[in-house]
Amino acid sequence: MNDDLGPPGAIASAAHEAREAVVSVGSSTLRLVEEIGGMAELFVQAIVWTLRPPWRIRLLFEQLDFVGVGSIFVVGITGLFTGMVFAVQTYHAFSMFDATGLVGATVALALARELAPVFAGLMVTARVGSTMATELGSMRVTEQIDALATMAVSPLQYLVAPRVVATIVMMPVLTLLFDGVGIAGAYTVAVFGQGVSAASFLSRIRTWVDPQDIEGGLIKAAVFGLLIAIIACYKGFHARGGAKGVGRATNEAVVMASVVVLVSDYFLSVLLSPFWTLHTHGLR
Repeated sequence: MNDDLGPPGAIASAAHEAREAVVSVGSSTLRLVEEIGGMAELFVQAIVWTLRPPWRIRLLFEQLDFVGVGSIFVVGITGLFTGMVFAVQTYHAFSMFDATGLVGATVALALARELAPVFAGLMVTARVGSTMATELGSMRVTEQIDALATMAVSPLQYLVAPRVVATIVMMPVLTLLFDGVGIAGAYTVAVFGQGVSAASFLSRIRTWVDPQDIEGGLIKAAVFGLLIAIIACYKGFHARGGAKGVGRATNEAVVMASVVVLVSDYFLSVLLSPFWTLHTHGLR
């Protein structure tokens, strides 16, 4: 009798597991779509409240200091060693073709177009995004956000708008810092460590790196800043479940923002690549 019931039981169990898997995937997809819609709504509301008085300049400057000045060290260290290690790797690759003079231009182009905005975005996500989500999540679970609303103060204008604006403004600045420190690190390694001509290193950068390359990286950085701030604020603003919920919201904010930075970098590169290509062909 067990042999007769075994196969149908196994089939029923497999069908149940498949159904549970489909339900789980569907639920996760719906939750993701709901969160994307919520983040889009939060973005629109943040923009509206940014343009409406009263303008809380003090809060904005506090966030500019926290996002920008507070991130100088971590972004600078990351940029320095990124430029140094990239110079080492490109030197060894180009030395096989007797083209070590291209090390400077290659490092500068890679930093300006890709590495600086992406790595700066990841560092800001780790430091700033996590803090934003934790602060807002703690305020949510301790009902401080509800208290603001009770006092007729918009939580979006008071808490979210300054953080979003500050991150958008400071991300390009941090990216420029990353560019400069990264090129300085690459120069040190290539010229003093590998024997590349300083004149060749600098002249190739002036020849091959255009303002448009740097501008493209700054556009990426501003977009990354917007995405990081919106994701972090949304996750913190909607945290639930006490201290455990705040920790979960912070973790989700960092993971989601990091992935979104990498994914959006691809699409931004695709959008900007025709402009870079046309400009390059026009000059050379």
